[in-house]
Amino acid sequence: MQYLGLNELIKRALEEDIGHADITTQNLIPVDHQSRGIFYAKSPGVVAGVEVSQAVFKYLDPEVKFTIYKEDGSEINPGDIIAEVAGSTATLLTGERAALNFLQHLSGIASKTHAMAAAIKYFKAELVDTRKTTPGLRVLEKYAVAVGGARNHRFGLYDGVMIKDNHIKAVGSIQKAVSTLRIKVPHTVKIEVEVENLDQLQEALESRADIIMLDNMDIETMKKAVEITAGQALLEASGGINESTLVEVAKTGVDFISVGALTHSVTSLDISFNLQ
Repeated sequence: MQYLGLNELIKRALEEDIGHADITTQNLIPVDHQSRGIFYAKSPGVVAGVEVSQAVFKYLDPEVKFTIYKEDGSEINPGDIIAEVAGSTATLLTGERAALNFLQHLSGIASKTHAMAAAIKYFKAELVDTRKTTPGLRVLEKYAVAVGGARNHRFGLYDGVMIKDNHIKAVGSIQKAVSTLRIKVPHTVKIEVEVENLDQLQEALESRADIIMLDNMDIETMKKAVEITAGQALLEASGGINESTLVEVAKTGVDFISVGALTHSVTSLDISFNLQ
């Protein structure tokens, strides 16, 4: 993956782990000792972050040799070898934890995303992520979502207009918020409005919002919202949606389903690193 901030992120991760020195490795392993290490899967899933793990070792020692056997997006099963790194034993031992942390976390996101996206692949609705990400890791986590087969929502407050409930409270109405933004933002920027009921939906439609988020609506209300909207705007379902409710939400006919749990409460995939 290409990410200009990756080296800085790796630098912080290694500084956090190493501090002033890896006192175990430094005092135990000769500087000329060489080894190879194997990353292998212990759980089924979808791998993401292999190149990030590679970058960890390359940051510590550009001379290490890193071989990738399972590219990001590959489905893996227990026992599958994901990658191999060869070089200074000290480098391998010092970088192991940071490399694994990235790989396990991103693979966990990709695996959860893949399973949820597959569950609704025959419906119109597309699965999307949210801004509920780990501070500092948003680009990587959203990358893992894309690897898993879903789409990215906006990356931040800067690349998309989203009028939420607190904006509406502060401004006074949906109509006023939309009309003000229509004048002030470029015509190329779509305007999304969050609504909590059908009255607000109607106001958003009358205001000609481009996208309307149906926030925490029950299934029957979502169905009515789809009927009322009738293609006048794109509809996004959001709020507490999980594996048990995903398909029923997709059946309503919404265009997008945003799930914060793709990133904010994911379980890391079980991956191990063994020195050979």
